[in-house]
Amino acid sequence: MSTSSLRVRIEPSIRSIPADVWDACAFPLDAGTTNSCAVKSERKKPDSIAEHADSIHEQDTRNPFISHAFLASLEDAGCVSARTGWQPQHLVVENESNEVLAVMSCYLKNHSQGEYVFDHGWAEAYERAGGDYYPKLQCAVPFTPVTGPRLLVRKGPQAEAAREALVSAGIELTKRRHASSLHITFQTGEEWKYLSGLGLLARTDRQFHWINEGYRSFDDFLSALSSRKRKTLIRERREAQDGVEIVRLTGANLTEDAWDAFFHFYMDTGSRKWGRPYLNREFFSIVSAAMADRIVLVMARRAGRWIAGALNFLGQQTIYGRYWGAVEHRPFLHFEVCYYQAIEYAIEHGLTRVEAGAQGQHKVARGYVPVTTYSSHYIADPGLRRAIADYLKHERAYVQAEAEELAALAPFRKDGV
Repeated sequence: MSTSSLRVRIEPSIRSIPADVWDACAFPLDAGTTNSCAVKSERKKPDSIAEHADSIHEQDTRNPFISHAFLASLEDAGCVSARTGWQPQHLVVENESNEVLAVMSCYLKNHSQGEYVFDHGWAEAYERAGGDYYPKLQCAVPFTPVTGPRLLVRKGPQAEAAREALVSAGIELTKRRHASSLHITFQTGEEWKYLSGLGLLARTDRQFHWINEGYRSFDDFLSALSSRKRKTLIRERREAQDGVEIVRLTGANLTEDAWDAFFHFYMDTGSRKWGRPYLNREFFSIVSAAMADRIVLVMARRAGRWIAGALNFLGQQTIYGRYWGAVEHRPFLHFEVCYYQAIEYAIEHGLTRVEAGAQGQHKVARGYVPVTTYSSHYIADPGLRRAIADYLKHERAYVQAEAEELAALAPFRKDGV
């Protein structure tokens, strides 16, 4: 497969690509691992937070999920494989000197599980019309609804050509694999606009993120809330922590005993929510060994026994909440372990955002604001493409209107109250 003077190859495992080569494309700014992006010391007016949330949601220059370490952990543990319906088809762009200029994590899929950009309705409609929706190609981080770059391009004079080659190769691979479509999900807004200009179908959705407006402490954040909401959060934290010890584990403190307990929580909650959790026990040990300094495991203990936990990953500017589980029900413990601990950590470490996963309108009452997420779609069949394009036009309008309504419910002070 070739595009102009560049060559594109397909790799069946990320292990076929050296980690330093992949990460040079994933992190072209070479930002390092320290937090060089200080939050603004001057707080925006509370009623403008939702309005400006999209502009604040910038690309995290050390997004942990696009790193070789994270993606390799999924493959090494067997969570991502042809057997699980996530067959790696990673694209690699090289120049005539065999230098890797760009990469894209891509998977051939025979289902739509673990994506969080839902196209089950598209599949059902196409199959009712006599088409085969599967297999399809997915450019994504498996099981991870976190915004980040998907077209990973190394800096240099051939960067733009390499990006074009990635997109062309993705479409060509769709045809060669007799796939119905190519889906590039949870990409950056800049990539979304670029791919829309190339004719890919544009889709939006929304999540809820907490934005650090220069808060000096959790109490400072509380002071930005309306009196009623402030009292509610204080009460929820007090009740959640009553008789419970909250511990944050990272680095060398991420012991196998802690992972055993957390995996028990994960399996219990995942089995009830999804039927079959996506990750196995081995994954947590592998990813912990690979990137322990990018993990914050928040655990709750009562009477010497772990009862709940939430897994977070760290980026350059963001703490990303991923999984939660509990084996003992306690009022507001979910909010404390997942949301309030993450907010407190972000403030203490000067991070700009908390991303607490997909869905959850209840996050708005706790200081999270609606933020747009983006995906792009190449649909091979012209008839299906026209139908989906019409659907997405209406869906985008609905997503925007809903986000505006939800932003109005933000708990921040208005009129000084």
